Amino acid sequence: MSGAADRTGTRSAPYQQFLLVGAVLAGLLAAGVAGAFGAAQISGALLVALTVIVIAVSAIATARDLLRGEIGVDIIALLAMSGALLLGQYLVGAIIAVMLTGGMALEEYATARARRELSSLINRAPRIAHRRDAGGYTDVGVEEVFVGDTLLVKPGEVIPLDGIVGSEGAVLDESSLTGESQPVKLDAGAPARSGGANAGGPFE
Repeated sequence: MSGAADRTGTRSAPYQQFLLVGAVLAGLLAAGVAGAFGAAQISGALLVALTVIVIAVSAIATARDLLRGEIGVDIIALLAMSGALLLGQYLVGAIIAVMLTGGMALEEYATARARRELSSLINRAPRIAHRRDAGGYTDVGVEEVFVGDTLLVKPGEVIPLDGIVGSEGAVLDESSLTGESQPVKLDAGAPARSGGANAGGPFE
């Protein structure tokens, strides 16, 4: 393989967000049960309580965003819940609270997952490359590889830098890059992306 290319506010953990969603749903269910048994005042109090809790949590998150100069859609939900309480539409406020907390939980989960995958990709990135010279191959740091250098990628190794396949061909596992589970066969002259793993024999 020849050639080379250059190489990446505080929120609560996803499980905490899902706990909040669970608490809100439990409160909504309890309010529904109370209402079904004719305890309208208890039902209303539960709806108000869970909505106020979500308003408080959302207000803190919104304030942090504003301090960082960010304005998100959470502020719209915050105003909607507050307005629903002022108008006595407690069920509406509770439903908005469920939607907001559910969205926050999913957002945090997606962010945490993306962060884990990025960290995994960075951690598995090789620090050493096998560069061909007059006497064979020499192990050098990836920062010492320059455009035009020829590198050897051994079986099972991760491609250290973007380059061009110089051998007759290569078989790569690019699942960490594309999610595709099947190995990809590259012909000579095809571009090979860093991060892919050599699933075949050694190649340059």
